Amino acid sequence: MKKQSRPNILVVNDDGITAPGIRNLIEVVQHLGNVVVVAPDGPQSGMGHAITIGKPLRFDKVTLYPGVEMYKCSGTPVDCVKLAVNKIFKGKKPDLCVSGINHGLNNSINVIYSGTMSAAVEGAIEGIPSIGFSLDDYTQEADFSHCAKFITAICEQVLEHGLPPATLLNVNFPQGPDLKGIKICRQANAKWAEEFDERKDPYQRPYYWLTGVFQNNDKGEDTDVWALEHGYVSVVPVQFDLTAHHAIPVLNSWSFQVDGLPEKQDSEIRHLTADGSSLG
Repeated sequence: MKKQSRPNILVVNDDGITAPGIRNLIEVVQHLGNVVVVAPDGPQSGMGHAITIGKPLRFDKVTLYPGVEMYKCSGTPVDCVKLAVNKIFKGKKPDLCVSGINHGLNNSINVIYSGTMSAAVEGAIEGIPSIGFSLDDYTQEADFSHCAKFITAICEQVLEHGLPPATLLNVNFPQGPDLKGIKICRQANAKWAEEFDERKDPYQRPYYWLTGVFQNNDKGEDTDVWALEHGYVSVVPVQFDLTAHHAIPVLNSWSFQVDGLPEKQDSEIRHLTADGSSLG
């Protein structure tokens, strides 16, 4: 890896190293720093935070874009980040990790399933300021040009200010050139109403194809879904601490009666504050 005074930027994705989205992201962030790309050798959408265990990972240098250090990986998006940190940067963390640009939105509940966002989450776990970028267009002919100036502005701010501890950004773009600006949002309370379409293979054995309709149950005007529907770029701060802190007082009110458990330990189980610390 070349040593330069400019920031080192790790670029990853889940659509694969040849996807148009990652090419567009590389073109934008090249102007901000020294770019290293590690991406899956094929599409890995919907992989979530999966990692490869029990079989070897392949990791090969490739030449696709002039002046860009690039590697393709046989594993998941999270594998790509892990390998980059351990084998390319060798423990010296990059200054920024950017993931995408994903073909398709990762707003609301989609963040849970997204390989794009999981790669950014892994970057944040490693202590790297990290951002996931997604566009509301699943096609290979998607136009990413209107995203460039927003990506630049967001990356510049993160490079200048950093991010709060254990936090990353989930950035989604609507289609079209006439965007109104950036909205800092919360994740909408929405989900997929899923169905499994049953079909028959040539031997008349059933198989199933996942389908579904996205249902927004959240009417708030401070959500990512609202922002995207109204022509704004949505920026949601995301954390990987999955503790439901608001539920701790509820659990504290329960009476756990376990045979043989000393009274002191029983008390310690229940008496936690809402932020997870012990009351003693």
